[in-house]
Amino acid sequence: MEIRIPPEYLEFIALHGAIESFTEGKPGYVELWLPEDIATNNEDIQIKELAPGYLAFAGNGGGEILAFNSQGEVFMLPLIGMEARYAQKIANTWNELAGCIELPT
Repeated sequence: MEIRIPPEYLEFIALHGAIESFTEGKPGYVELWLPEDIATNNEDIQIKELAPGYLAFAGNGGGEILAFNSQGEVFMLPLIGMEARYAQKIANTWNELAGCIELPT
């Protein structure tokens, strides 16, 4: 099953850009990726082979990535030792995570 980028993420990026910012709670910091970079970045980190069932869309600046599953839930996975079993759910939806991002003023 192909995992798609939630439309809410695309809307957020269109409005705010691929921002880097602190968050309230986990992950603590996000470096969002532009939609056109997501496929290449996922190939580069080999997520399909190492953690099937996830689509990475951001980093946290600390060696972890943020990824969607097929239901649109948001997980954190380590870049080193990446395996699906190490995925930590941090939000039920993109909008839940987006509500925790400190937007630049």
